[in-house]
Amino acid sequence: MDFRLGDNADSLRAALRAYLDEALTDEVEERLYRSGVSHDADFIGGLIDRGWFAPAWSEDLGGAGLDPTSVMVIFEELNRREAPMYATSVSLMVAKALVKFGTDEMRREIVPAVLRAETICVLGFTEPEAGSDVANAQTRAVRDGDEWMINGSKMFTTNAQLGDYIYLLTRSNPDERKHRGLTTFLVPLDHPGIEVQAVHTISGERTNIVYFNDVRVPDSARIGDVDGGWSVLTASLMDEQMASFAPWIVRLLEEVEAWAAETGRIDDPGVRERLGRVAAQVEVALLLRRRCTWMDEEGITRNVEGPMAKLFSSESLTQASQDMFDLIGPDALRSYPDPEAVRGGRIEYMMRFALGTTIYAGTSEIQRTQIAQRGLGLPR
Repeated sequence: MDFRLGDNADSLRAALRAYLDEALTDEVEERLYRSGVSHDADFIGGLIDRGWFAPAWSEDLGGAGLDPTSVMVIFEELNRREAPMYATSVSLMVAKALVKFGTDEMRREIVPAVLRAETICVLGFTEPEAGSDVANAQTRAVRDGDEWMINGSKMFTTNAQLGDYIYLLTRSNPDERKHRGLTTFLVPLDHPGIEVQAVHTISGERTNIVYFNDVRVPDSARIGDVDGGWSVLTASLMDEQMASFAPWIVRLLEEVEAWAAETGRIDDPGVRERLGRVAAQVEVALLLRRRCTWMDEEGITRNVEGPMAKLFSSESLTQASQDMFDLIGPDALRSYPDPEAVRGGRIEYMMRFALGTTIYAGTSEIQRTQIAQRGLGLPR
């Protein structure tokens, strides 16, 4: 069986790597590291110019119309280099929901602006008291004529400090079961009554908590049906639950291999054994994600393949980062901008970053539950 992706994919990967080497200068990476904000307008502009910004979107909607394998290659390379894509990637996910569930005005005004990278949307799902159980949302939306009054708070609203809209999940009917009685809105973040406060994670990322105090929005801000928010949400999360952290494992392996070569330990049997274990994890993680791409190309509906790819890759990255940290020893504690930091502090940073990956896009427990119920047919 041939697992190679073909000459076109190899050429695309080479072009991407050349662009990333040129665009992601030391100055850009330092600014992103110090700010904790994964967004850079000039970098995004370069992607737009090359047709790599919205590769999965059809050309008639403003995208590049590329095939699933090319799309996968693009995101493998962008993620491997930790390109500043988070703000715009989330915006594209929201825009996809607006195409399916939004109003005509949203499709006419907001979606094209997102595809031009002129508008940033952020997620407003998680709450301080609900965690990954987003269906337990308690942020209230009460109808008042042609308007809604919103009160509550949302946690981990990354990029809300620079965003234009928040894709907000609210509790519109408290008498229904938690997966019912939910309604989604697209709310301008400059609306009166909205307050954004910074929260910094262990990885150094700037995220936020957003408070809603008597925020009034028109019914035209609603996405989908009243009390039908769970259907809107689950459609949006299908792609997010296919998130794979395989490219980060690739980068970790590359950095530790370079360290081993620089220190003369590359031929040490113990070092090679540990590197070999991580290399095996890389292969499995990449193949699980690529299986999802193959299914998309073949028109096969994905079921648990996305959660499997996300679960394995995030837990493998966590394990591998700890193993590599242990391999390097005390020097691995040195972080950027310490001039003595191993590989510029990338390995130390990867250790901190990995800790959050088992939470992002749904915790490992949620992924296992989906695999058990939808894949194995086990009871709730």
